Amino acid sequence: MRTAIVVGAGIGGVTAAVALEQCGWQVTVLERSAELGEVGAGISVWPGAAAVLEELGVEGVAKAARLGEAAGMRRWDGRWIVEAAELGIELPVMLHRAQLHQLITDRLGPAVTIHTGATVTGLTQDADGVTVTATRVGSGGAASGEAGAGGLEPGSAEYRAELVVAADGIRSGIRGLLAPEYQGPRYSGYTAYRGIAELEVEDSGGETWGRGQRFGFAKLIDGRIYWYATANREPGGADDDVKTLFANWHEPIPALLAATPNVLRNDIYDLPTPLLPFVHGRVLLLGDAAHAMTPNMGRGACSAIEDAGALARVLRAGKDLTAYDAERRPATTKLVKRSHQIGVLGQLDSKFACTLRDAVLSVGGKTAGLLAKRRKVEQSPV
Repeated sequence: MRTAIVVGAGIGGVTAAVALEQCGWQVTVLERSAELGEVGAGISVWPGAAAVLEELGVEGVAKAARLGEAAGMRRWDGRWIVEAAELGIELPVMLHRAQLHQLITDRLGPAVTIHTGATVTGLTQDADGVTVTATRVGSGGAASGEAGAGGLEPGSAEYRAELVVAADGIRSGIRGLLAPEYQGPRYSGYTAYRGIAELEVEDSGGETWGRGQRFGFAKLIDGRIYWYATANREPGGADDDVKTLFANWHEPIPALLAATPNVLRNDIYDLPTPLLPFVHGRVLLLGDAAHAMTPNMGRGACSAIEDAGALARVLRAGKDLTAYDAERRPATTKLVKRSHQIGVLGQLDSKFACTLRDAVLSVGGKTAGLLAKRRKVEQSPV
């Protein structure tokens, strides 16, 4: 049986492990956290990623998710920039990140072993394979589904495999070992806040744009509300009271914040383009390690899932790994650039620039809605 090491057990990493196992590979997953799982709030699952999960046999996504409703865009005071009915689009399905991660790990089988508390510190490769060195903190091992468990004593260990998949995030240690000259993460200029409000509201959600601040929310299947917000800030700044930041914004925003027990804050970074090649010999970059993007399009985790799907197709077809790079790097480069541009537009702070932006978006949204409705009519059976 062919062997692979996956570094990182986030959504992208466990999806890659499922894909590799289904291609007949023996997989070892090295996760630096002490426990397996995902931290976060809501996540949008777009059709491309949903199709990959279905192909990999990941079950329960539809039951755990809520189909997105048409969402519009408002000003901070509640006035519509573009109403939902004018957009002519629907959101992807929404669910909690931890739920999605669990559904994927439930699909892992006996050919996958997961080690937690393992941080990769070295990597060498030759014509026959790759050797990975990992330091281990405490003793730990984790298994998901029927995956094998690996107990780890403190110290270091070497792992050997034919292929390494680096799914270790935006500050990827593997990427740093492969290309130390690459500048790494780029700060976007704003920080993000996320939470789950223990509150049911009639409002179907959408985004609200202000000056240097944004707020968006959507319903989860259990009726709670996933929300996110942004504000222009220096990186590593002091924590703000997000309730104060948005206290004067339209309802139900203040009510949602008041009903949120825990708020996550993260400074937002992405990887600058041109992106590094996704394949370096027998080492492959996946997810944020390859193409970290700002969350403005809600496509980061979905792109990692789609990476795993592309890897599976390449392996099943017996193609060279460079086919994975040829497919995924151009596609994700476009998403990184577009998402960065949306963030620049959304975080404008000048009153004049924001007024002009809102006017242009209003006209553009209505035009896009009319075109979408026209396409539906043209595609309808006679």
